[in-house]
Amino acid sequence: MTEAFVRSTQPKPVDVEAGKTYWWCSCGASKTQPFCDGSHKGTDKTPMKFEATETKKVWFCGCKATAHAPLCDGSHKALESPAAT
Repeated sequence: MTEAFVRSTQPKPVDVEAGKTYWWCSCGASKTQPFCDGSHKGTDKTPMKFEATETKKVWFCGCKATAHAPLCDGSHKALESPAAT
């Protein structure tokens, strides 16, 4: 299994809309973080579906280390610095 690329050590705030589906990038290679752009092709990573049940701000994980994917759980605090900005 390949490790995810740490795109950011900060969560990404997103205003989601109730009833909409979002595809969170789990590989870290997407240029449209925190969402998938297909960059995972050729890896064993796949995007994770997130269905918004209400309209609100959520914090998507940027470091890809969260235990509560796709949302941030503070795992980024253990990382020293981002691999890319």
